[in-house]
Amino acid sequence: MSYQEIAKSMIDRLPEDKMIFVINILENIGEMSGLNLYPDFKPNAATIAAMAETDEMIRTGEGQHFQGTAEEFTALLLSED
Repeated sequence: MSYQEIAKSMIDRLPEDKMIFVINILENIGEMSGLNLYPDFKPNAATIAAMAETDEMIRTGEGQHFQGTAEEFTALLLSED
């Protein structure tokens, strides 16, 4: 079994909430090796539409702007129905 196969087998056994640690380790190894290990992410249609909406809000100066702490923003989001 190759090292790559061993690594993939180990990754398959990890819980989803621990995968961020694997990603961070791989990013660090890539940086130390001078490699770009980032995958080519392609946003889906909903993400593209949301980005376009945000760009339009910035262009026209419309929309809501929040000033405050992250805790205050979180409280605001959680209070909305």
